[in-house]
Amino acid sequence: MFLEPSCGPLLLKKYYSGIHFKAISSHDYSSMAVTKNSNEDSDDLKDGFSELEASSPDNEIDAGILSDPELSEDEDDTTPERNRKQKRGFSVLYKAIVDSPTVPVQKALDKWLEKGESVSREDISSVLITFRRRKMFDKALQLSEWLESRKQLDFDENDYSARVDLLGKVRGLKAAENYVEKIPESFKGEMVYQTLLAKCVYFNHTAKSEQVFNKMKVMKLPITNFSCNQMLLLYKRNNMKKVADVLLLMAKENVKPTLSTYRLLIDIKGQSNDINGMEQIVETMKEEDVEMDFKTQAILARHYLYAGHKEKAKDVLQQMEGSDLKQNRRVCSELLPLYATLGSIDDVTKVWEVCKSNPQFDECMNAIDAYGKLNKVEEAEAVFDQTGTLYQKISSKHYAVMLKVYANNKMLSKGKNLVKQMAESGFKIGPLTWDALVKLYVEAGEVEKADSILRRASEQNRSKPFFDTYMTILDQYAKKGDVHNAEKIFYRMKQDGYVARLKQYHTLLQTYINAKAPAYGFRERIKADNVFPNRLLEGQLARVDAFKKTAVSDLLD
Repeated sequence: MFLEPSCGPLLLKKYYSGIHFKAISSHDYSSMAVTKNSNEDSDDLKDGFSELEASSPDNEIDAGILSDPELSEDEDDTTPERNRKQKRGFSVLYKAIVDSPTVPVQKALDKWLEKGESVSREDISSVLITFRRRKMFDKALQLSEWLESRKQLDFDENDYSARVDLLGKVRGLKAAENYVEKIPESFKGEMVYQTLLAKCVYFNHTAKSEQVFNKMKVMKLPITNFSCNQMLLLYKRNNMKKVADVLLLMAKENVKPTLSTYRLLIDIKGQSNDINGMEQIVETMKEEDVEMDFKTQAILARHYLYAGHKEKAKDVLQQMEGSDLKQNRRVCSELLPLYATLGSIDDVTKVWEVCKSNPQFDECMNAIDAYGKLNKVEEAEAVFDQTGTLYQKISSKHYAVMLKVYANNKMLSKGKNLVKQMAESGFKIGPLTWDALVKLYVEAGEVEKADSILRRASEQNRSKPFFDTYMTILDQYAKKGDVHNAEKIFYRMKQDGYVARLKQYHTLLQTYINAKAPAYGFRERIKADNVFPNRLLEGQLARVDAFKKTAVSDLLD
């Protein structure tokens, strides 16, 4: 049975105008879990996720439990020195924990109780919020574990959900899954499973995400816009064909789309280069009286720019600015990279002038990056130096952004000196810096050197490089037709847990094509990885098949 778009809500009609797609009931959704990792080609950002994807749920759990970024290379303390006195004071309990950094959280808290002190839910909430804001997830987890083991708090579903999230952040998805099994049945409800679903999606595990979603349905938990948005996010990355299934389910269950839903759909249409479809989603928002925020406008402008619609992008950027940019300061961080992509040095400078007297850290980072894109290295260096004087402690991200500028401008010597400066200052060199360093050497034409640095760095630090870092090197080996090294990178990616997708296979096959070499057993490899070839991949497979020698050609040779 097929369902016409006219049978669904306005959103469905605008999203899939003129296309038939299979209707599913809420009880049929389990069929979606049959195909594991059925991936469509998608853009993978080096951090795994865009800001859109990290947006918090509509019913936020425990002050940002699902929206905090993951652990960085080092803990950032990026509040300008001159503003420190204005910061709200930390709680006494927080200070008792952090004043002795070498003492485990549990021991510090035991001493706290020995002094006759007590803990209240208000105190705990304040400390946990502070830990999260400062990305001190390990300490937050230790605090949660201590509270439960010492029975200092009567845990409710919100507390159990917080633990699931923290375990996922600190110890991985498996630890979060195992903990869910131990939660008392009376507290294993919507909030706990929504949190687990969000972690499965965060780790981009299609099969497990679908299993959790299906279990929520079996348990007859409500189908919420948050859960549906998580599934949209998952399929945005891995299988855009299933987006229609989620929208149909939302229509059938009367789940109202939120701003996050529309933002995801705009991004999906933009990534597919379907500008007309993207604009139809925007029109639907207007008809449904959903106001577009500046982050959604930024996504819209970005896709206009990448599609070459500069005038449309300018219109959106002007809407973001509003009548008074100084009063609308929050948009500046988004505007800087967009104006750089537009190629407008005047607009980048205009926005930075609004920020430079009292810049936020993200504004500094985006200004450095924007000037770098525009080949204004001296201006980028000036912002870099200003940031170093404004902030008492800066992070490795500060250096990584400047390294990227040097890489884009093929300034290898300056890049090397900056890495030495970073090491001498005691900064931890991790995946973020490796990414910038790899691109620095790649842009200088030293691909093998970049590969060697990444391999040694990851072996010494036992950390996992970003997906995009590996792809930077794989792309270069593909261009050179270097099958041996391309296969090695492909293997290392799998060893590091990056499930093979269409994107990796496209690049690897291109290596064989450029080398004019046959790719024996490739169809079997793809099938074994549960990857379903699209039209482009089929075309590539046909090309490498043509390189295979036949019995006759062997005789003739």
